[in-house]
Formats: sequence, structure tokens, C-alpha cells
Amino acid sequence: MIHLYWVALKSIWVKEVTRFGRIWVQTLVPPVITMTLYFIIFGNLIGSRIGDMQGVDYMQFIVPGLIMMSVITNSYSNVASSFFGAKYQHSIEELLVAPVPTHIIILGFVGGGVARGVCVGVLVTLVSLFFVSLEVHSWWVIAVTLLLTSVLFSLGGLVNAIFAETFDDISIVPTFVLTPLTYLGGVFYSLTLLPPVWQAISKINPIVYMISGFRYGFLGISDVSLALTFGVLTAFTAVFYLLSWWLISRGRGLRS
Repeated sequence: MIHLYWVALKSIWVKEVTRFGRIWVQTLVPPVITMTLYFIIFGNLIGSRIGDMQGVDYMQFIVPGLIMMSVITNSYSNVASSFFGAKYQHSIEELLVAPVPTHIIILGFVGGGVARGVCVGVLVTLVSLFFVSLEVHSWWVIAVTLLLTSVLFSLGGLVNAIFAETFDDISIVPTFVLTPLTYLGGVFYSLTLLPPVWQAISKINPIVYMISGFRYGFLGISDVSLALTFGVLTAFTAVFYLLSWWLISRGRGLRS
């Protein structure tokens, strides 16, 4: 039975990876171009006028945040578009009636989102090397933060796809929720620059913890403690996983 579950998981994951790999010009290249423009405009042109941020060069400061931004966006959009496409074409019903546990379905789709997020993150990191010499303070912090973040937003994309009724519904959350939270998550600035009240308000934003933890992995500086960062990421991941499992198990919006 375990072997059969592994075959099912592998099949879903390979399908997801093949899907975004087949159209790599649309899935992998655009985020790299977008981040390159950020490096040029905010790093070279504006960064040279800003100077240092928390004791490091401004360009070095924003690179971890830009990498994390690309991971968040692509992990989310990959699962949201793929799962909704399967729901729209009614192919998801074949999985629901097959002897495949809900956990396997979730892990398969999330695995595809994680794969795309990590691929884009690696590509953006390689591009950043043309602009700045990156230092690594802690590899394990980078790896854990990257993995938890990509899993969390893959689950978020899955929940969005379950509730979405049209293709337009897929773009609502990225436009009105993810983009504002990401730009206000400390990508381009340190929370220490904000007044105490706004620092407290900013810490309600979960993306602050992801970017702070990822930046610590590279530069050894952060706006919040690592323990709090991993605690927030783990808690949100658990909540979204349980929510996804419950929705799929109930067939919410999935069965005709």
C-alpha cells in the first residue's frame, strides 16, 4: 500500500513539475527579468544614494528580500493556477474518486509549487551575483526558511484555488493581499526605521518573519528572533494544511 501511495505522489509531483517546466519561458523567465530590474533600479540606482542599511550595503540588504519575494509569488501562483485548472477541467474528480488519500493529493500539488518556487529562487540568486557578492551566514536557516515559506504559500495557493469559481478569482489574492503584504514586509527597508507603533503593526504581517529569517541566513541580521520566525511559519503552515485537508475531504467546490 505504501508503494502505491508513493507512485500516486510521484505521479502528481512529476505532472506538476513537467507542467511548469514545459512552459519555462512563461513560468521561470519573467520573474528573473522582473527581479533583475529591481536589482538595477533599487540596488544600483537608488541604493547608491541610500548607503548602508543595518550596517550592510543596501544592495546586499535587499537581495534576500527580493529572492523571497520571487519564491512567495511563484509558489503561490503555481499551485493556484494548476489546481484550479484541474478543477475547471473536472480532472480533479478523478483523483477524488481514486483510492488516493487527501494527504497525497495535497503533497503532490504542494511539491510542484515548492519545486517552482525553489527553481525561481535559485535563478534569482544566480542573477544577483552579477550585482553583489553574497555572503552566507547560516545555510540551514536559509534552507529551512525557504522550504517553510514555499510550502506555506503553495498551501495558500491551494486554498485560493479551492474557493475560486472563475479564473479571475485566482488573481484577487495576489493583487490585493500578497503584493501589499510583500512590499510592506521589509523587503526594501528595515523595521528599525519605523516608529515603535508601526513596528508593532508591521509584525502582524507574517511575511515580515519570512524575509527577516531569510535575511538572517545570508547576512546575520534580522528584525525579529529566529525562534519567532520559525514559530510563525510552522503555525501558519499547519493551519493552511489542515484547512486544505478539510476542504478537499469535504469536496468543497470540487464535486459537480
